[in-house]
Amino acid sequence: MSEVEVEAGTKVIALDDYGSAIYFIEQGEADVLIDGREETQTVGPGDTLGEIALLLTGERTATVVARTPMRLLSLSGQDFARIRARVPELERSLRRLGLERADR
Repeated sequence: MSEVEVEAGTKVIALDDYGSAIYFIEQGEADVLIDGREETQTVGPGDTLGEIALLLTGERTATVVARTPMRLLSLSGQDFARIRARVPELERSLRRLGLERADR
């Protein structure tokens, strides 16, 4: 995993972009803007971003904008592919989370 520092106002993920990583929020908050809806969801430490694209659709399903400065841990798709067989519960948990979010 690599650490990513993000300034407030930065677009972390853009709707319809190709998803090549999962992000785990270590510090800070972001707004999740789902296409066609006015409401937003706020995410923060302990939350995950990008699992739907990496595991289910290939494309980002929302735009995420940093509300505050953030520190993220990024797990690339290639690294995830290398560890998924050794840690199957990680994939199951992320897939379950992605399916729940995709149904919203």
